[in-house]
Amino acid sequence: QVQLVESGGDLVQPGGSLIVFCATSEFTSKYDRVAWFRQAPGKEREPVSCISGSEYTNTDYIEAVTGRFTIGRDFARNTVSLYMSKMKPEDSATYYCGTDKKSWCDGSWRNADFRFGGQGTQVTVSS
Repeated sequence: QVQLVESGGDLVQPGGSLIVFCATSEFTSKYDRVAWFRQAPGKEREPVSCISGSEYTNTDYIEAVTGRFTIGRDFARNTVSLYMSKMKPEDSATYYCGTDKKSWCDGSWRNADFRFGGQGTQVTVSS
């Protein structure tokens, strides 16, 4: 069973910054890629960013967050972070992390069947 716990969500003003975290477990190998997704009310879950397993140093972002978001991974602490800056109201959503058994974040990750296990963390961008 995949165990993922998201945290760090908060209310942020437009233009502000926030970092959210995903704690993985022994079920997520260091070779597995990890990705962040988000889901706004009334919308489908969408991919946001992906980070590769330890064999590679590869990240990928959707166009809407490129240059504003940075994904990171701490293998010693089994944690994946998503640093969000220059935030916009359209970034408001519940953020989820997921994993699968591939290592490289090529374009296929955006449509891959990731496994999710957490409740997500709520991010609201509003003045």
